[in-house]
Amino acid sequence: MHFDQLTVIYFFAVVVAIILHEISHGVVAWWFGDDTARRAGRLTLNPVPHIDPFGSIIMPALGALSGIPVFGWAKPVPVNPNQMRNPRRDMLIVALAGPITNLALMVVGAFVARALYHPAFGVIFVNQLPLAVQIALSFAVVNMFLGIFNLLPIPPLDGSALLERVLPREWLPGWQQFRPYGLFILLFLVVSGRVPGHLFDPLLQHLYSYALR
Repeated sequence: MHFDQLTVIYFFAVVVAIILHEISHGVVAWWFGDDTARRAGRLTLNPVPHIDPFGSIIMPALGALSGIPVFGWAKPVPVNPNQMRNPRRDMLIVALAGPITNLALMVVGAFVARALYHPAFGVIFVNQLPLAVQIALSFAVVNMFLGIFNLLPIPPLDGSALLERVLPREWLPGWQQFRPYGLFILLFLVVSGRVPGHLFDPLLQHLYSYALR
């Protein structure tokens, strides 16, 4: 398989992963009594309502083409805590739903890749694997990256919502001033490779070791 084909696999894997990530937020919010996402038509598997042109198309494409970690986001699912039965607790679970979904999808992708892989392939590089194994393994890698990365306590990632719920109330005004700069920090970390290199390389090794044996 050529590099261009593998690039397409990674691109579509990240688009699917971020859409399922956002849908999970809306589904869990609905379980807790908030039907805002459902009324907005955001609980659908149709990708169109979820696509953010820059975050869902341009950023994943740049990542796949340039070799930096594939990174992106969909339009945030609208959530109204006032409709929830226990807003503070329920919003914490809603925030966790996205990363947990990605990590669950990672497990599924790794399991499928392992089931399809055979040692007789004698593979050294991912692009030497059969197409089905490449798709399953790429899906696992993308979901691992998105699931763990979203737990970082940097706005607008889900980890920042978790941090907000444990910060002392008197720190919140300073936190709100920091929030607008979170996206720039994330882009710097991804492009520079500092977070992926230190955080994800060991995890990737474990994932490959599990799937390709």
